[in-house]
Amino acid sequence: MNTEHAITWFVTGASRGFGNVWTRAALRRGDRVVATARDVAALKPLADEFGDAILPLTLDVTDREAAFAAVDRGAERFGGIDVVVNNAGYGLFGAVEEVTEAQARAQLETNLLGALWVTQAVLPAMRERGRGHILQVSSIGGVAAFPMLGLYNASKWGLEAFSESLAQEVAPYGIKVTIIEPGPYGTDWSGSSSVHAEPHPAYEHVREARQAAAAGREPIGPEVTAEAVLSVVDAERPPLRLFLGSYCLPIAERAYAGRLDTWREWRALSESADG
Repeated sequence: MNTEHAITWFVTGASRGFGNVWTRAALRRGDRVVATARDVAALKPLADEFGDAILPLTLDVTDREAAFAAVDRGAERFGGIDVVVNNAGYGLFGAVEEVTEAQARAQLETNLLGALWVTQAVLPAMRERGRGHILQVSSIGGVAAFPMLGLYNASKWGLEAFSESLAQEVAPYGIKVTIIEPGPYGTDWSGSSSVHAEPHPAYEHVREARQAAAAGREPIGPEVTAEAVLSVVDAERPPLRLFLGSYCLPIAERAYAGRLDTWREWRALSESADG
C-alpha cells in the first residue's frame, strides 16, 4: 500500500451499498478507512482483504456517545480523520398518515440525527488541524419530495439544511462539506434494510401509481459511483452539492421551476404581508 499521500476516511454504513463501494475504492487506492456498521461481522470481508489499512468498528449512529467513541478510536489508530462519509441510513415507506410514531422517530434518529452526531464528533479535531471534508449522503429525495416517502424525504431535507448551515460555519477553518445526492441506484435502502408502514386502503391508488412509475426503471449498480466520489474528495474546491447520475437534474429543475412559479404567482399576496 502506498501511504505517502494516504488519507483516512471514516465511513458509516460501510457493510453494504454506497458505504461498502466507497470504502473499497478508498482502500484500493491506498487510503485508510475507519469502517463502521451496526454488525461488525459484516465488515470481515473488507478486513480480510485490506488488513491493517481498515479499522472495522461496531456503531449504531443513533447512539451519540458511541459515535464520539468510534471517532476517537479511529483518530487514535490512524492519527486523525480527513474525510467523513455519513452514509448510514435506510428508507421508510408509507404515506404520512400511515407512519407510526416509533417509525417516524427511528427514521429521523438514523438518517438525520445519526449524521449530526458523527459530524459533531469529528469537528473539534478538524477545526484544530485546519482541514477536513465531510460528505453527507442525501438523495434526490433531499431536493424533491415523493409520495409514500414523506418521512424519508423529511430526514434528507433536514440533513441538507443543517449541512448547508454547517458549510458556512466551518469554511473559515478549512473544512469542506459536500452533500451527495444519488439517484435510484441498486443499493439496499429500499430492500431488506427498509421499513414499510402498515398500508391504509385510502392510499392504495397512490401506492400503485408510485410503484408503476418505478416499474420500468432498472437501477444501476452503486459501483459506478466510486470514481466520482474519489474525485470530489480529491477536489481542491469541491461543490456543496453533487448529484450522482443523470436521473436527478431534470427532477430538480422541475421542482425548483414549480416553486418559483408558485412564489411568483402569489407574489402580490406575499408582498401585502409587508403591511
